[in-house]
Amino acid sequence: MVDYTIRRMNKGDIKQLSELEKVCFSVPWSEQSFAEEFENDLAVYFIAEQCGNLIGYIGFWRIIDEGHITNIAVSPDFRRKGIATALIGTAVKYAKTLNLVLLTLEVRKSNLAAQHLYRNFGFVALGERKDYYTNPRENAVIMTLTLGEQNEYIDTGD
Repeated sequence: MVDYTIRRMNKGDIKQLSELEKVCFSVPWSEQSFAEEFENDLAVYFIAEQCGNLIGYIGFWRIIDEGHITNIAVSPDFRRKGIATALIGTAVKYAKTLNLVLLTLEVRKSNLAAQHLYRNFGFVALGERKDYYTNPRENAVIMTLTLGEQNEYIDTGD
């Protein structure tokens, strides 16, 4: 069991966020990108932290009554320990408090583990975006969760 806390992002997290991006993604966001997100009134970010070290995060944009998950990342050393599940659960609960009607995201077509995790929350695949990702070039699966009381994490045991 990993001991960590989840909290809202603050300005002091920006450098660690950009460092985590470099480890997790082939086309990482820069410190400047996170600084801009911190100033963006539509952006909501949650941080998973252990002893002052950022080990994961999730972010989404509030656009009228919808949420668009921009990114979710967990440090490779902390994967498969329930942190992504906790981050998604936190974002879903918070989106409900904002009275959002849905959350949507894009995920690499080859990232079956992430798609499975999202399906456990009730996300469904609604289409694809051709060549959405670069390095390597790949289509994205568009997944959407309609928010409501019925949407809770379902552990399928897989």
